Amino acid sequence: MEPLANKIRPKSLDEFVGQEHLVGVGKPLREAIEGTHLFSFILWGPPGSGKTSLARIYANALNAEFHELSAVEAGKDDIKQVLGKKGQLKFDQRPKVLFIDEIHRFNKAQQDFLLPFVERGDITLVGATTENPSFEVIPALLSRTRVFVLNELGEDDMAAILKRTKLKIPKDAREWLVQMAQGDARQAIGVLEGAQRLYGKITLESLKETLQSTHLRYDKKGEEHYNTISAFIKSMRASQPDAALYYLARMVEAGEDPLFIARRMVVFASEDIGLAQPTALVVANAVFRACETIGYPECAINLAHGVAYLAECKKSRKSYDAYFEAVGDVKKLGNLPIPMKVRSAPTKLMKDLGYHKGYKLYDKESYLPDKLKGKKYLK
Repeated sequence: MEPLANKIRPKSLDEFVGQEHLVGVGKPLREAIEGTHLFSFILWGPPGSGKTSLARIYANALNAEFHELSAVEAGKDDIKQVLGKKGQLKFDQRPKVLFIDEIHRFNKAQQDFLLPFVERGDITLVGATTENPSFEVIPALLSRTRVFVLNELGEDDMAAILKRTKLKIPKDAREWLVQMAQGDARQAIGVLEGAQRLYGKITLESLKETLQSTHLRYDKKGEEHYNTISAFIKSMRASQPDAALYYLARMVEAGEDPLFIARRMVVFASEDIGLAQPTALVVANAVFRACETIGYPECAINLAHGVAYLAECKKSRKSYDAYFEAVGDVKKLGNLPIPMKVRSAPTKLMKDLGYHKGYKLYDKESYLPDKLKGKKYLK
């Protein structure tokens, strides 16, 4: 039986919902599709945002052969099969559009293999990815494609897509489904279809039973991971405990390693709080130790305690900035001669040469090398 998502998949831009910044009047993808421009591109966006549908609409507009591969399963042989045998007579001169879903899962060797065919125009590549292509696609291939960024579908877009299923959905069930799916139309339609098949009707309860549990979108090696930890650190830096606790909750609920979170808190305590509240490092280390010994689920409370404390601390980057200014001088000037009075003198010869001579406790004279005398790092 054909999945409901395929049955209601849009066949043209007039049926497509969302991504107005790309397919609205005068926007780049609409111009390319309506003008039948032949070029390779990558669609980067969250799951269920319309990447596959746009690729199909593009191929249909060009009257092209459409070949679809998943990078999870496909390899070089599959690409060769799409291309056909070398020297084979071509009676059908239609262009070939190769759609590769999850192209970020192709390794470097596979992408290198694909490159010359894209360069020569043997195929028009349309890649789809949920990951930042600048990290996951080789530069040579990336330079030969355009990248279009798709946004997460909004609530109005999701409601319009659900309406196309022609299933009777109570208001509370529809609102819950839109919220649960987090802009993923494919997931929403799948849960809807499952509830209809299993229970014969759509209710809030049947949807919840079908799903059983929500799944937060969070790839520990992907962009969402880096975006979340970035927002977490920046929230603490801005002394916004509510925002910091929210991003902490997102990471914890997604199953992030608590030691990864605690490790970043230890770094933050010295980097951003430093001398303004020296006990911050003590607290951060205590949280790290608690996460090591206790683990989930209880250590989430230790993390929350630490995050709230660090976010509310006064901030100072004096020691951080001072250190890296000193690093700059080390790199620029190399190993400058150390003043004789602060050199170690473990032997008689070294003492005779003046090592350690004139040293006294609590000396007011600078111990920096002569070339840096008077330099102030800690301001």
